[in-house]
Amino acid sequence: MLEQLQVKKFTVFHDEQFHFSKGLNVIVGENSAGKSHLLKLAYALIATSAQAGKKLNGTEPTKTYLQKAYGDKLTGVFRPESLGRLASRKQGRERCEVALVFDDASLNTHISFATNSKTDVQVDQPPARWEAQSPLYLPTRELLTIYPGFVSVYENHYLEFEETWRDTCIHLGALTLKGKRADATATLLEPLETALGGKVVLDNNGRFYLNIPGSGNMEMPLVAEGYRKLAMLARLISNGIIQAQGYLFWDEPEANLNPRLIRLAAQVIHALCLRGVQVFIATHSFFLLKELDLLSRQQAIAQRFIGLNRQPGDLSVSSQQVDSLASLSHLVALDEELAQYDRELSAGNPGASA
Repeated sequence: MLEQLQVKKFTVFHDEQFHFSKGLNVIVGENSAGKSHLLKLAYALIATSAQAGKKLNGTEPTKTYLQKAYGDKLTGVFRPESLGRLASRKQGRERCEVALVFDDASLNTHISFATNSKTDVQVDQPPARWEAQSPLYLPTRELLTIYPGFVSVYENHYLEFEETWRDTCIHLGALTLKGKRADATATLLEPLETALGGKVVLDNNGRFYLNIPGSGNMEMPLVAEGYRKLAMLARLISNGIIQAQGYLFWDEPEANLNPRLIRLAAQVIHALCLRGVQVFIATHSFFLLKELDLLSRQQAIAQRFIGLNRQPGDLSVSSQQVDSLASLSHLVALDEELAQYDRELSAGNPGASA
């Protein structure tokens, strides 16, 4: 379990220490407040360790290997022109520091790099062992329609796509579980397949389809985008990937979903937390926040809410970290919803004060 993420002079963060729960971690804030940056940073470092552990089975982590591996992953995930562009940019040279702290201290790591760094980081503290549990990153858009041939093209050509897309496509291509579904898998999958009206299948031609009883296979590009996003989630459940991961990072689960489907996504997120997956999401949706809050009241899970706020007249971001939604003192999604309600009242009563 990831307990802390410490960042100094990384993109919009001057000096922040983020504490996480073992269950659900929700990051909120305005655009450009650094929500996605937090998800990507934690994912990139954990994924580097997990992927190296599978590739270098039997060898221990070394600074020499990790200097390039961490640098390559950060560059692949964030897509800067050079690694040093991720350090906070002010006049003169700056040095960025990032540390991950886990419940298992053997996984702890600390890296740093400067604004003039090109590709490699300095590994100030390498993990003593590789991460055994892989992280999964779900971007804001669905990936089923770009899946055919994407991994092969990505690995053999320079593409301006985040490496998270490549990683997730690899997971999408994993074979589905054979035999009778486990109860836990069925509980997660059946509501999704009911909403979709069918099952997600990967054909021998390398394309995904929605198999609808009585109608056959429907090409995934013909499926509504919101349903394609749920279909991607269903695929990762049916092949066992999402349940096997120790960490799920999901950027804006609500994107392209109507409220009914947002509620369904919230149920899946809550269920994964109950099954021991540490979940991190970034969201603008107050509806999603309230659904998650209601689910936690019915069946409690460990929660952490992190509010990010840009400082007036500054490029840096400050944070508020609390254990309940009600404790967040500044929530843009709620503020704008209340402001809209006030405008509605004023529109209905022209004499009222704006």
